[in-house]
Amino acid sequence: MAQASSIEWTNATWNPVTGCTKISPGCKHCYAERMARRLRAMGVPQYRNGFDLTLQPDALDIPRRWKKPRLVFVNSMSDLFHKDVPLAFTRRVFETMCDCPQHQFQVLTKRPEIALDMSSDLPWPPNVWLGTSIENALYAHRSKTLAKVPAAVRFLSVEPLLGPIPRLPLTNIDWVIVGGESGPGARPMDESWVIQIRERCIERNVPFFFKQWGGVNKKRTGRELEGRTWDEMPSKERELANGKVAVGTT
Repeated sequence: MAQASSIEWTNATWNPVTGCTKISPGCKHCYAERMARRLRAMGVPQYRNGFDLTLQPDALDIPRRWKKPRLVFVNSMSDLFHKDVPLAFTRRVFETMCDCPQHQFQVLTKRPEIALDMSSDLPWPPNVWLGTSIENALYAHRSKTLAKVPAAVRFLSVEPLLGPIPRLPLTNIDWVIVGGESGPGARPMDESWVIQIRERCIERNVPFFFKQWGGVNKKRTGRELEGRTWDEMPSKERELANGKVAVGTT
């Protein structure tokens, strides 16, 4: 339930919960759903329920075994703040993160309103980042909700970017990731949409990370924007020794 990751902005994934339900247009071609079905077909016991929401208590202690500091994407195969994840279990996940200050935990949700409702019942150590996904202007309000949660680092994953977001809210936001959709049925992303967000980040002094153009073959389309890569991170202090994730100067 944990492994090294090829995701450009993290080092490892950890999945104390698997499975989810779709709530907005960005979920249409969910990579986690495809992967969960594949793993169930392969007989992986943790995915016996496919993409149905499943708590994985056996995975709770995994980060405690990692001594080398890592950036850890929490629940790449689910959403910790899904309405069907009990508060008691979410607390156990946070207890593990509190017990592992050597790691930086990146929790990403499409449900920041639930995170906000739970926020007073959870500890918020400095190594826990909280992000929310935004796919178009109709869901930009998630950023304003996220900004009220007392996480040490708040970030936006604008992926898949499905339309222009001319006034992306960045108050109390520490980091922005942008990426196009990849895989079967990938919807196109216009360069002007990406540049618009990058320029807004520069104006507001918010680190900007461009993950990918996406498409059916994301390796072919690459991740350069106007002739360079954008790998900025929230702060230099969070750079990890293995150098997988570069740190920007903003």
